Amino acid sequence: MKYISTRGAAPDLNFEDAMLTGLARDGGLYVPAEVPRMGFDEIAALAGLSYEETAFRVMRPFIGDTFSDAEFRAIIGRAYAGFGHAARAPLVQLAPGHFLLELFHGPTLAFKDFAMQLIGQMFQAALARRGDRVTIVGATSGDTGSAAIEAFRGLSNVDVFILFPHGRVSEVQRRQMTTPAEPNVHALAVDGDFDDCQAALKDMFNDFAFRDGVKLAGVNSINWARVLAQVVYYFSSAVSLGAPHRPVSFTVPTGNFGDIFAGYIARRMGLPIDRLVVATNQNDILHRCLSGQGYHKGTVHPSISPSMDIQVSSNFERVLFDAYGRDGAVVAQLMGELKDGGFDVSQGAMGFLQDQFASGRASEEETLATIAGTLAASGELLCPHSAVGVKVAEEHRDPAVPMITLATAHPAKFPAAVEQASAVHPPLPPRMADLYDRPERVHRIGNDLGAMKDFIRGHIAT
Repeated sequence: MKYISTRGAAPDLNFEDAMLTGLARDGGLYVPAEVPRMGFDEIAALAGLSYEETAFRVMRPFIGDTFSDAEFRAIIGRAYAGFGHAARAPLVQLAPGHFLLELFHGPTLAFKDFAMQLIGQMFQAALARRGDRVTIVGATSGDTGSAAIEAFRGLSNVDVFILFPHGRVSEVQRRQMTTPAEPNVHALAVDGDFDDCQAALKDMFNDFAFRDGVKLAGVNSINWARVLAQVVYYFSSAVSLGAPHRPVSFTVPTGNFGDIFAGYIARRMGLPIDRLVVATNQNDILHRCLSGQGYHKGTVHPSISPSMDIQVSSNFERVLFDAYGRDGAVVAQLMGELKDGGFDVSQGAMGFLQDQFASGRASEEETLATIAGTLAASGELLCPHSAVGVKVAEEHRDPAVPMITLATAHPAKFPAAVEQASAVHPPLPPRMADLYDRPERVHRIGNDLGAMKDFIRGHIAT
């Protein structure tokens, strides 16, 4: 299995090197040269299996000889052992034909745990075998950072630095990043928004002297292994509702496009997905683009669903690569135009995108109303991001096809918004009940690339 860059000018890599590299040296994102397909009988055989066994069967064709079957099964077992639900990703019925996929039973109460817990174990195994150490730098709008710190804290072969926008994440998200005491993890509060953090991260990867000097690796959703881990729950949930014998649709609240791109890969693997619906909040660049308005950056407006407060969706580059016939030079040109504000999408590429995805948006008022309405109708308390998904899903549901909305975070991660909408204060699970009492360890830093690099150089283990 080979991986190629979306910009066409970086070396092809195997799974292990693509995972440890993260961002390609030409600035592109790695994707599989070919997507392996699962046959009808192979998908049907997933029915009734554990989540771990489903994960093994879905992901195994992508990893090549990086891990033996026994190693990979052990890695998967360790990754999901700390989840708070035996099903790992249980389905809850909201209404006839509409189901919620609860992806918040991991250690940090967000869907990012499915990928990050796995990638932490894969990194540790690969680096230990190599006798190597890397520096992981990540940018987060909230959930990726806490999931990364939880997955890598205390591991012997990794230093972790997470950039997050100061004052623009929830208190629970912040404390999950700033309270771990292990010396190999560091939280940096950046004076800027998420796009500033993400731009700094990409600039670090494109400074090859710095990148090679600190052995930089990335675990943002730019990392292919992150996307691959998220493909699994599309299969597990769809099979639970009758796939491959009948199609299933999905609605995904997303800002960075990684979670919905995982669904696109599942469909290409052979999973009978009818509709893939992108749900955005008021920062709706993806919805605007899929509505034919081009991909043009706007101002990031803080919202009650802060993990979606994004105007540059990194993983969108991966689907643009397919939409433009896998022409890396064209993608590189478009990404250059994006730095200057954005670009229009060609008619052929737009036709491809609209064939693959539908989209919708939810305002702040609609999000609050959906939290209240869903609680009254079903007893299910939603986080604001999941509410964005439910609202948009209701607009795109076909009564003949089951709709699964991804619930991306536990409501307790966003207690102020949830209480505002529902008059219910969502408690943290017992294992996290002391989160507000733990001491914080955080470094506030300006939106200054040089200062960030200096901090990282000064705090990596030697």
